[in-house]
Amino acid sequence: MKVIICGAGQVGWQIARHLSGEKNDVTIVDNNPDLVRRATDTLDVQGITGFASYPDILDMAGARDSDMVIAATHSDEVNMVTCQVAHSVFAVPRKIARLRSQSYLNAIYSDLYRRDHMPIDVVISPEREVAEAALQRLEFPTAFDTETFLDGKARLIGIRIEEDCPVVNTPLRQLTDLFSTLKAFVVGVRREGVLFAPEPGDQVFVGDDCYFLAAQEDVSRTMEIFGKKMQKQDRVIVIGGGNVGLAVAEALESRADRIRAKVIERDRGAAERAADALERTIVLNGDGLDPALLNEANIDRASAVLTVTDDDKTNMLAAVRAKALGCPMSIALVNDASLGPLMAPLGIDAFINPRSTTVSSILKHVRHGRVRGVYSVGDAEAELIEAHVLSTSPMAGKNLRDIDFPEGVLVGLIQKSDGEIKRPTGGTKVESDDVLLMFSLSTDVPEVERLLQVTIDFF
Repeated sequence: MKVIICGAGQVGWQIARHLSGEKNDVTIVDNNPDLVRRATDTLDVQGITGFASYPDILDMAGARDSDMVIAATHSDEVNMVTCQVAHSVFAVPRKIARLRSQSYLNAIYSDLYRRDHMPIDVVISPEREVAEAALQRLEFPTAFDTETFLDGKARLIGIRIEEDCPVVNTPLRQLTDLFSTLKAFVVGVRREGVLFAPEPGDQVFVGDDCYFLAAQEDVSRTMEIFGKKMQKQDRVIVIGGGNVGLAVAEALESRADRIRAKVIERDRGAAERAADALERTIVLNGDGLDPALLNEANIDRASAVLTVTDDDKTNMLAAVRAKALGCPMSIALVNDASLGPLMAPLGIDAFINPRSTTVSSILKHVRHGRVRGVYSVGDAEAELIEAHVLSTSPMAGKNLRDIDFPEGVLVGLIQKSDGEIKRPTGGTKVESDDVLLMFSLSTDVPEVERLLQVTIDFF
C-alpha cells in the first residue's frame, strides 16, 4: 500500500513507524526539514520538505498513485485543504484528517465533509479521543490502561500486579481451570520493561504489568481476582478548562450517574467560555498548582483529579500536589511518552498520551482486512485488533490450535455470529462472521493481516 503522511510530528512519525515497519511504501511530508530528516534517518520512509497542501508537493510525494493520504499537521486548515487537493487533483481513494477545532467537529456541520463538498473520509479529533480515554480511566481507577471493544461488550484492562494479588505466582493455565466460567484472558505481560504474549504455563509476578481482555459483565470479577477493587468516582476535579477539559466536563455532565465535577482554569477567557458551556459544573479561575485554590475546591474530598492543561510538567506537578493534599487518585495528560516511567515514582496513578490515542484511531482506518478496531499498546509495542473473519480467511473453519499464529499473537475473546462472547480454547472453531479480539506484538501485525486475508478490496 502506498501512503502519504502529511505532518512529521509525533503522530505522523508514529504512524509512519507502524506502516513502514509493515513494508508499506510510506512518504512523509512536512515543511520542517529537521522533522523530515529525523523521519528519513530513523525510518524506512521517503521524505519531502514543503507545505502538504500544495499540489506540486503532493505530486512530488507520489499522490497520483497513492492509496491513502493521512493529514496530521498542526493546522486544521492545512489538513482540510490537503484532503481536498488529494481528492480533486489526484483522486486519492482514501483521505484521513486530524481536526482539533470544535467548530469543525460540530455535528450540525457534518455535511461539510461529504464527497461533493470537502471530501474527508475519516475525521479524527484528538480532543474527543483524549476525553474518552480520560473517562475510561476514571471508570477504572486501579487500571493504568483501558479500552472498549465489541461495541462496549468487551474491555481491555491493564493493571499492575501488587503483593496482595491473590493469584500471584499462579500459572495462567491454572487460572483457566479455577475460573472456568469467566470470560477473561490474559493477553500481554510487561516484565522488566519487556512486553510479551504469555504462554499457558507462564505465571504473573509482583511488579508485572498485566493486560487482560474480559467480557463487560466479567470485568468486576476479573479485577477482584487480581486484587483490584472497583471504586465509584462521584467527585472529580478537572485542572485545565481548554478543549480537552471542557469535553471531559461536558461528558461528565451528560452521564446518568451524576458525577459532580469542578473545573480549574488559569486563563480567565477560557474559564468564562467553560462556565458558559457547562450547566452544573463549577468553574474556578485560578492556578491549578495553588494549594489554597485546591483546598477551596475541596481536593481532599474529591474521588479523583484529572490534569489536562496544555503543559506536561504542569499536569504532572498538579497531579502530585493534588495527591499530597489528600486526593486518592490522579490522572495526568502527558504528550511526551518518555515521561511515562516517571509516573509511578511520582505517585501518579495513570496517564493519558494523546499521541497514542490518536495513533490508535488512525490505525483502525489503515489496517487491511475487515478490521473494526485497533488499540496501540504501550509505546507502539503491540496492538489489540478487533477483526471480522471473512469466509475467504485462512482461519475460517479451523480450530485455533490448527492456525499458525506467530508467538507474539493471542486470541483473547471471540464473538460468535449470534452475538455470544466466548473465551477461546485450542479446540474453539473459528467460523465465518466471527469477530476475534487479538493481541499482537507489532512485529507480528503483518502476519495477522495475512490471516485476515489482506486485499485492497476490503478497505
